[in-house]
Amino acid sequence: MDDNEFVNIRILDNFYQTSSFFPMPVVLISTISESGQINLGSYSLCFPHTISENHSMILTTRSNSNTAENIRRTKVCAINFIPYDKKSLKNCVLLGYPGETTEQKMKNNKFTLIPSQRTEEEKKVGVRYPDIVQEAFQVFECTWNDEYPIINNEETLECHFILKVDKILLKNKWKENIFKGKGFPSMPIDFGFRDNINFWFCKNTDPYSEQIPKEKGTTINTVMYAARRIEPDIEWTEEACEKLIKVPRIFLKMAIKGCVEAAKEEGIKIMTPEFMDKIRDKRSKDKQEK
Repeated sequence: MDDNEFVNIRILDNFYQTSSFFPMPVVLISTISESGQINLGSYSLCFPHTISENHSMILTTRSNSNTAENIRRTKVCAINFIPYDKKSLKNCVLLGYPGETTEQKMKNNKFTLIPSQRTEEEKKVGVRYPDIVQEAFQVFECTWNDEYPIINNEETLECHFILKVDKILLKNKWKENIFKGKGFPSMPIDFGFRDNINFWFCKNTDPYSEQIPKEKGTTINTVMYAARRIEPDIEWTEEACEKLIKVPRIFLKMAIKGCVEAAKEEGIKIMTPEFMDKIRDKRSKDKQEK
């Protein structure tokens, strides 16, 4: 049989790792146990769920895991993205081993825990928030959105949580990189549990960029996306974005920054087409005076 020919493979339980090659993130989810001790659980089945407005992640876990029980009780958790390091990943395997209590498994913890970075204004009265992992390069501080019922599978004892992303933390060295698109953290990738003996991980390679074809032009969505990345505290209406769709892509970021600066000077929080016209008229007047 030709090695390049497709063949059928049985779909087994945990198909994403037993019946396929499926790269996944490696995260540590911190929660607070009933005794008050911080619990760290390592997970790979944690993915974006809602990517606009009510930003959220979906977490798949055993329904009787320490993490699941803690989230149901406290309604809060933190998703800690750790960098690639073989010693750390070895520790992740120990922290992800099922059947142990928080006290038992946290004796093996090698990670450093620091307090939540929520401000006093962001904290709810009477709620204790879990510590986060100092070694992480990125952290999502989350609240369980209990408006969505937990999806339980009684046969496999698995459940799913919708976790609202309240706060995203990045190490300072990566903050500028994410906006410039230059430089990426070294992230571990999990290929799952195989052969009943080993977990398999790898290090991601350096990403490369491919430019969007020029003939695709600038759309309202392009302007909206770029504007949100440049200044997330200023909201843009679609009509305001439409004012910039004829700006060549190479100058789009500069044009948006100019509008943002003008809005900040006047305390504007919502970019409207009327304000865009005002900026245009002012610039035209300034050019005539020169």
